Amino acid sequence: MKRDFYTSPKASWLMRLFWKAAGADSYILERGTYSDHVKYACLGGIVFATGFMAALAGGYAFYIIFEPKGEAIGAGLESLKDSTDLNTAILATIFGIIWGLIIFNIDRFIVASTGKGDGTEAITASEIRGAIPRIIMGIIIAITISKPVELRMFKTEIDVKLHEKQQLEYNSQLKKVEMNYRPEVDRIQAEIEELRAEIKEKREDVEVKNTIFTAEMDGISGSGKAGKGPAAEEKERIRNIAQQEFEELKLKNEPLIASAIVEKASIEEKIKIEKSKSQNVANSLNGLLERIKIAHEIAGFWITLFITLLFMAIELTPIFFKMMLIKSPYDFESDNIKAMLLAESGIEVKYDFFKDKQGVQRHLVINHQSEKLIKEKIKLLQSQSELNEFVVESWKNSEKTNIEKNPGSYIES
Repeated sequence: MKRDFYTSPKASWLMRLFWKAAGADSYILERGTYSDHVKYACLGGIVFATGFMAALAGGYAFYIIFEPKGEAIGAGLESLKDSTDLNTAILATIFGIIWGLIIFNIDRFIVASTGKGDGTEAITASEIRGAIPRIIMGIIIAITISKPVELRMFKTEIDVKLHEKQQLEYNSQLKKVEMNYRPEVDRIQAEIEELRAEIKEKREDVEVKNTIFTAEMDGISGSGKAGKGPAAEEKERIRNIAQQEFEELKLKNEPLIASAIVEKASIEEKIKIEKSKSQNVANSLNGLLERIKIAHEIAGFWITLFITLLFMAIELTPIFFKMMLIKSPYDFESDNIKAMLLAESGIEVKYDFFKDKQGVQRHLVINHQSEKLIKEKIKLLQSQSELNEFVVESWKNSEKTNIEKNPGSYIES
């Protein structure tokens, strides 16, 4: 706006964008001073930057939560190399944009709804009390933004520590599986070996007795006579009994051995399945909460606090700056336009007109336009009531005259 004493600088499209982000009135700012232009552009820039950081943080957090969990065991540190999943990245980008817009709008509302306080640079206790809800909201937003940023800052260290935890978890799960199933496998294996030992012992007994019988037949031992004599027949009988017992033992033990082998194989298959589940459990130890815990372990309390405070400072700066702003032409012009709009609508505000029950000064708001309409409506209703009374009274007088002229017509026969 051109004046004899001052020409308002023309604002660029970027400055106008930041004004909107700060919730400022561009119509008034265009006619204001350059310092007002800069102040509200800076406020809007902080709000825009906060929304942008929230979008990045939200998208990264979403990707961590929903990314495919890779091989944590067996792959070694090779599994820590970055490999982006395209589908998850697209969804994370969409979510990040939506989340950034949500935070941007909340921030914009916080900044736009924060007043100027008393219009001085000092921040009074009453101003702080009035801003407490906005400060709390700002702190919550700052924390939600800072955590994903921490995860990205310490990603390499977190991945190494996370891999170690996954290995420990995997080994712990393996021990549990072995403790649950290995005793049963060992018991079945012992039964199998015992049954096989019985067969082997009986087989050796048959072989010994067959050797004795053969030696008797050859005349090498026993009676010393070759051929099948009484001694040979007795030893043959003993050999045959042993052979029969061996066959009976085989018929008894071999099915038991086969059944035990099947049972052992079934348990070993369960062990294999449980070990596979253990690997999945270890792989799944890669969520957002676990990474935040590790980040706190690695960074420590003070570094974590410093990062959080940094984002709190960025988030809360516009709130405190607005309370520190000295009233400028923009503010007076804004107040003037608001007053003219109230006057145009017939609204009168008497500031600090009365105290409520708690002793707080309250404004008296008089809505002249609505009061005018109410008075007109009341007058119209009163007039209609008077007219109705006049009509009834006139009808009453007319009926009286008719009765006086012909009373008989009003009497029922």
